Amino acid sequence: MNTRKALYQFGYRRCPDQDRPSPAHHPVVVVGAGPVGLCTAIDLAQRGVPVALLDDADRIGEGSRGICYAKRTLEILDRLGVAQACLAKGVTWKVGKVFQRHDLLYAFDLLPEDGHKMPAFINLQQYYLEHALVERAAELPNLELRWRNKVSGLTRRNDGVTLSIETPEGPYDLDADWVVAADGARSGLRGILGLAFQGEVFEDRFLIADVKMQGDFPTERWFWFDPPFHEGRSALLHKQPDDVWRIDLQLGPDADAKAEQSPERVLPRLRQMLGHDDFSLEWVSVYTFQCRRLERFVHGRVVFAGDSAHQVSPFGARGANSGIQDAENLAWKLALVLKGEAPERLIDTYDLERSAAADENIGHSTRSTDFIAPRSAQELRFRNAALALARHTPFAKRMVNSGRLSMPSTYESPLSTPDQDVWAGSARLGAPLPDAPMRDRHGRQVWLLEALGDRETVLHVPNGAPPPPGPRTLVVGEDLIDENGLFAQRFDSRPGSTYLVRPDQHLAARWRHPHASAIESASRRLHGREEGHA
Repeated sequence: MNTRKALYQFGYRRCPDQDRPSPAHHPVVVVGAGPVGLCTAIDLAQRGVPVALLDDADRIGEGSRGICYAKRTLEILDRLGVAQACLAKGVTWKVGKVFQRHDLLYAFDLLPEDGHKMPAFINLQQYYLEHALVERAAELPNLELRWRNKVSGLTRRNDGVTLSIETPEGPYDLDADWVVAADGARSGLRGILGLAFQGEVFEDRFLIADVKMQGDFPTERWFWFDPPFHEGRSALLHKQPDDVWRIDLQLGPDADAKAEQSPERVLPRLRQMLGHDDFSLEWVSVYTFQCRRLERFVHGRVVFAGDSAHQVSPFGARGANSGIQDAENLAWKLALVLKGEAPERLIDTYDLERSAAADENIGHSTRSTDFIAPRSAQELRFRNAALALARHTPFAKRMVNSGRLSMPSTYESPLSTPDQDVWAGSARLGAPLPDAPMRDRHGRQVWLLEALGDRETVLHVPNGAPPPPGPRTLVVGEDLIDENGLFAQRFDSRPGSTYLVRPDQHLAARWRHPHASAIESASRRLHGREEGHA
């Protein structure tokens, strides 16, 4: 049941490609204008790649759906030009609390240190994020968003793909060098190619309800095991903008999905939880979920991203966050390949890196689900023992799993150059760089990740010698001034320390005292070029 009408609706418009006698050619066609497709298209367009973005609908805003966006996702959205709009509207939080019955088992802080531009998490209804992304897409001259353009067929060629498109005014064809399938869990492109998911389907059913009310709950994530208002099950509470609260109630595997969405069932459950009836129901849905993925994400010139490639349970906010990180991983690689600056095999590393990330997310998601909704008597005994011990012992608190919250993946990748030195600090090879407050050479405040942007960069700490040559070099102490010492702390930097940063801001290599040849070799490796090959 959805009591909220679409907030944003867009009209179909005929495009010149529909009047051509032969298919128009596009470097990239992205299918699906959800968060993943929009982020992919915007990222490519910002890198100078023309993109056609197709969606079979004409609207966004059908219910809140995803609401939790993590720090790394916000850093990506900042680079894409939409983070400030999201922060201005969203509810910022970093504290979570876990209860059993009435009792607080433990609390956690997801970002206990200062010195980061982005918060640990914001809660924001998905339609607000999508609207911000659509507005950003409209600002880019080389990005065309086509509503009510449904892909009905796909023919693979040696040098690309031909898509058959259905519109309200009839069909037409498009040629593309590359197609990004970001068309969601029910991916039409996945069906056209006959690709199947591998993994688990969970039987437990959960009720999601968005409730509008004035509430005095703090802006924290609250999770209950066996709450007094919903005995024997679990419950979750999150605050969203507009005085809307997300409530998630476990129902069990035998619940009738249709009946549980009726007001006669939903409203008494909510009254029992909230202790009053001074609320209105914005949106309600009953769901089961899957922890599954495609065996491969790259199929010739068709690349799958987001829910079309992998699906997880909602516990831990791993769906949209991991999908947006797919988009970030893919965009810079596609841009380099299309510009002739990297071989096509670089796209294989998207499959390698994001398949590993999907496995990591599926593993966390499956363990969370098994803890929250045990599927055997043995799992239930373990869960209950862990909860009982958590009341009294610190080590058992770490065993309580109410949904390990989304963290970015650290890539063990052939694009990384292995460390030859010992490093401390929070920067890790293959991981996104930790942010840090800096000043530029004119004394203006700037954040490290802002300064890096979306380009391959060498960060160098001077030691009296000229900075090493690189694709683009920023000198710490000259171009960027570490006035608070947080860069030195987080990167374990000393005079001579040098870092090669990928276009997606992951750390590709680092040295205490590099030779120019080492940086050149690491850069070639980052581009997917083996030593000695063009």
